[in-house]
Amino acid sequence: MTKAKVFITTAIDYTNDVIHIGHAYEKIVADAIARFYRLKLGTDKVLFTVGTDEHGTTNEKAAQRHNTPVAEYVKDISLKDKAQLDSLNISYNRFIKTTDSDHKKIAAEFFKKAYDAGDVYKAAYKGLYCEGCESYKTLSELNANGQCPNHTTRQIQTVEEENYFFKWAKYTPFLKNLITSDTLRITPEGKKREMLAFIDQGITDIPITRPKYKVAWGIECPVDPEQVIYVWFDALINYYTEGSQKGFWDESTHIIHVVGKDIARWHTLLWPAMLKSAGLKLPNEVVVHSFISLNGEKISKSKGNVILPSNLVAKYGADAVRYYMLTHGPVVDDSDISIKAFEEVYNADLANGLGNVVARVAKLCEKWQIGLASKPQVGWAADWAKPLLNDLRTDQTIANIWEHIKELDKHINQNEPWKITEQAKANTILDHEAAEVLAIALKLEPFMPQTSQKIQSQFLQAKISAQGGLFPRLSS
Repeated sequence: MTKAKVFITTAIDYTNDVIHIGHAYEKIVADAIARFYRLKLGTDKVLFTVGTDEHGTTNEKAAQRHNTPVAEYVKDISLKDKAQLDSLNISYNRFIKTTDSDHKKIAAEFFKKAYDAGDVYKAAYKGLYCEGCESYKTLSELNANGQCPNHTTRQIQTVEEENYFFKWAKYTPFLKNLITSDTLRITPEGKKREMLAFIDQGITDIPITRPKYKVAWGIECPVDPEQVIYVWFDALINYYTEGSQKGFWDESTHIIHVVGKDIARWHTLLWPAMLKSAGLKLPNEVVVHSFISLNGEKISKSKGNVILPSNLVAKYGADAVRYYMLTHGPVVDDSDISIKAFEEVYNADLANGLGNVVARVAKLCEKWQIGLASKPQVGWAADWAKPLLNDLRTDQTIANIWEHIKELDKHINQNEPWKITEQAKANTILDHEAAEVLAIALKLEPFMPQTSQKIQSQFLQAKISAQGGLFPRLSS
C-alpha cells in the first residue's frame, strides 16, 4: 500500500435489533487496521467509519412488532449499537446512519448519476425476496426447504411489482477483469474465487427501487416520487457519503471495506459497478470474513444464543475481548466461541503470557531502580507488521508480537535477573528487558490500546514501579 491516505469502513448494520458479538468482530478488525495506519501515516491521513442501515423492510417490520414509530425505533437501536462499539473502544471517525440528511442527499444524487448514464430503466419484476437479507434471490440460492440459508426462520417472499433496474449485467466483463487483475483485491483468496464463480453463473440486472405503497421507509427515488431507493443501493453509498466529503475518495486514498461473507457480492460486484456507472473512484480492497457461531450453534436471538460485546467487556475488559476476537475470529473459515474457550485463552495468553512478563520485569526494575526516558523504535513497516501491511492479517501480526513476548520471557529465564547482586549488571540486563517490554507495548497499541497505554505509562518513568496485574488469572 503506497497511497498517502487510508479510508477503512465496515458494513453498516440493520437496526432491527442490537448488534451482538458476531457483528462486532469486523469492527474490531477494522479498528485495529485504522489504529495501525494512524500510527504509521498520521491521524489526519486515516478515516474510519461504522454505522447503521436504518431503511428497509426489516427495520420497518421490527418497529411494527414493537409498536413503535419506525424513526423512533431505528434511532434507539442505533444509539444502542453505538454504545456496544464504544464499549470495545472502536475509534471510528463517524458513526453514519442512512437517515442522516447528508447521506440522503448524496444517495439521491448518486442514483441520478447512474440514471443519467443510461444504466437505470423501469420494468416489471417478479421473483423471490428475502427480507432478512433485504435482497432478491434465485432458486439456486435457497436450501432444500426453499429457505434462505442465512435466515431459515423467515419465509421467502414472492414479489411482483414495477421497479427501476440497474444494468448490472452490462458490467460483467469489467467486474471480471477488475477482480482477476487484483485491481480490486479480495482477501482471503478463497473469497475471491467465490466472487469469480458468481460472475461465471451469470450476473443479471437488479431492481434498485421499491414501490412506496410496499416499502414507505426509505429515500425517495429522485426520478419517481412513487418509489424509494432499494436498501442495498442506498446503504452502499454511505461509504461515498463520508469519504467524498472528507477528501478520502480520490486517487491518493487507499479504500478498504471490511465485511462478512454474506454481503461480499454487494461490495465486490454491485458496488464497483455502481461506482463505475457514476464515474467515481473504485475501492482498492475488500476483506471478507466468515461467520462466528456460539457454543456450536448459529448466533440467534430467538434461541437465546447471543452475547452482547458489552457483557463480555464488563466481565473481562475490552482488550481481552479484542485480543480473543482478533486472534481466534473467523478470518478465513467460520469459527466457534465459548466462554470456556475464551477463559482458557485469557489465562494462557494474557494472564500467564503478557501479564506475567510485564509483572516480572516491572518488579525487578523497581528493586534496582531502573527507568526509561524514551520510547524505542518499533518500525511500522518492519517484518513483524508485514502480515497486516501485505494482507491485512491482524491475527498473524499479533502472533508475531507474541513471539516477541516469548523471546523476552526466554531472555529473562536465561539471565536470571532475580539472582543479580551488582547494580551495573542489573542496569545492563534490566535496561534491555524494560525496553523490550516497552517495544511490545508500542506494537500492541493498535490491537489492545488500553493495555498498551497502561504499560507505556508504567515503564516510561525515571523509576519503574510494580503495579497490579494487567490480567488477573481467572479461577476455573
